[in-house]
Amino acid sequence: MNRNRSDGIDHNRPFSVEETNGLYRAIHERRDVRSQFLPDPIPPDVLARLLSAAHHAPSVGFMQPWDFIVIDSTDVRRAVLSIFEEENRKAADNYVGDRHAQYKNLKLQGILESPVNLCITCDRSRGGTHVLGRNSIVETDLFSTCLAVQNFWLAARAEGIGAGWVSILDQNKLASVLNLPEHVYPLAYLCLGYVSEFLDQPELEKKGWRSRLPLSELVHGNSWGEPLTEPALDAEIRKG
Repeated sequence: MNRNRSDGIDHNRPFSVEETNGLYRAIHERRDVRSQFLPDPIPPDVLARLLSAAHHAPSVGFMQPWDFIVIDSTDVRRAVLSIFEEENRKAADNYVGDRHAQYKNLKLQGILESPVNLCITCDRSRGGTHVLGRNSIVETDLFSTCLAVQNFWLAARAEGIGAGWVSILDQNKLASVLNLPEHVYPLAYLCLGYVSEFLDQPELEKKGWRSRLPLSELVHGNSWGEPLTEPALDAEIRKG
């Protein structure tokens, strides 16, 4: 059904083809950047747009649990790097043989190479004791903050800015370095900056660490392990 109204807008396609393609391009070309950072600073108006995009993420009960710590201090970043290096040594011990050697050769952070870092936090007390929609699943504040991270990341890609999530960190030590209150959790530590290139594949895939799983193996119909009931949808998914 065509839902054109008197305003002349096709409400089945509220965005132009170019706008829609731009969104999908940002999704498919988003990369976790570690090795390609340039020293060029991010202009304040651009960084403000990215933060605004993150702030417009959806959140359960409209709790908006996120805060943003913009980190340009070399001293703070060196302290965070020290936490990473300690945790990374522990992580390397999870692998043996060739896998251990391969892990040691991976570049997994750009804390000092990037011109600015950003910590997106989750205030677990925001909204009070009873937040609409959070009664059964208390982790929805964390999930909501992850949506802010994704908004930021996609907007960054559209602006030509690389972002890299440093997850090999002791969160308690990170919270101490950033002077976070007890009820605030440091959910995502990001390295940000313009880059020399965006890789045509995720870096871990390009370096042979893991491959992307086929979508056709991950979609179920009505219950786990059951095939889709709509053949046309199954065929479209299998096209890749």
